[in-house]
Amino acid sequence: MIYNTFGNTGLEVSAVGFGAWAIGGPANVGGVPIGWGETDDNESLSALDAAYEAGINFLDTADFYGLGHSEEIIGQWLKSRRPEIVVATKVGNTIVDGKPGQDFSKQHILSAIDKSLGRLGKESIDLYQLHGPQLEVLQQGECIPVLDELKRVGKIKHWGVSLATQQPWVVGDWLLENGLGEHFQVVFNAINQQADDFIRRAAQSGYGIIARMPLQFGLLTGKFHADTRFSPDDHRSFRMPPDMLNKLLEAMVAFEPYVEQYDGNWLDFALQFDISHPAIHTTIPGIRTGAQARTNARAASAPALDPEIRTRLSGIYHDRFEALVKQFK
Repeated sequence: MIYNTFGNTGLEVSAVGFGAWAIGGPANVGGVPIGWGETDDNESLSALDAAYEAGINFLDTADFYGLGHSEEIIGQWLKSRRPEIVVATKVGNTIVDGKPGQDFSKQHILSAIDKSLGRLGKESIDLYQLHGPQLEVLQQGECIPVLDELKRVGKIKHWGVSLATQQPWVVGDWLLENGLGEHFQVVFNAINQQADDFIRRAAQSGYGIIARMPLQFGLLTGKFHADTRFSPDDHRSFRMPPDMLNKLLEAMVAFEPYVEQYDGNWLDFALQFDISHPAIHTTIPGIRTGAQARTNARAASAPALDPEIRTRLSGIYHDRFEALVKQFK
């Protein structure tokens, strides 16, 4: 495993982390699936064991994943673990009038942090992230002062923002300009490269960078095909309906010559796209099983992506994917 210093925080994080949304299990709010379908808690605990044994020391979750269940599973697992495990969680996504919504009020954050600490069984959270806030929330709201206060009293060690999928630099640049926060989480993969310039600038300013969705919800594993369908309790059922899936699969053909340089292993290609990026400190593929944990961790030892090839892949993104990315939910 490769380890990187996470921005100016001083934390050392594994280049491949553990995305813990899936282990939260199925959840449905107002008819909208917000999970990945059925999971087995014992299998989730085994996946965490396998990840730890493979050198993964970074776990990313949120209080909304499984409506708290992901944090509960991690908290159960952490009881027997050493303190070098770095845990990140998020706040702000919640249920409003029976539907998915957001709440970044001081009252909600103060309540949510204590619930997260309780579920995780921790006295302090390493990385606390606002979960996809809009710019006006930061400019007009009370969330930043309360995060600074939580850090002062020791309930969190560092805070940052998990940026929205679309145009993440709108919020990110405002935080950079005002010197606020210490890290960002951003969607970044071979299909969705829109944040490339932003993450380079943020890393240069000393921010820690977490790349999420390195496999684009599993698409970059190479296992999907035109007939792939997702169960109704899997959020991908509305994010990647058949017409969108087929468009993406057709565009992905352009990646095949570069995947061949990894002996046809799509996962190694996709994860190295993030791992070998000079501005990314950790990437967090979703993990559900021990086999996935071991396979993802091994990708850290695959050949790094050559900068010249990265330039070609950037051209493919602009030619084939940029317009599709604007339609992502």
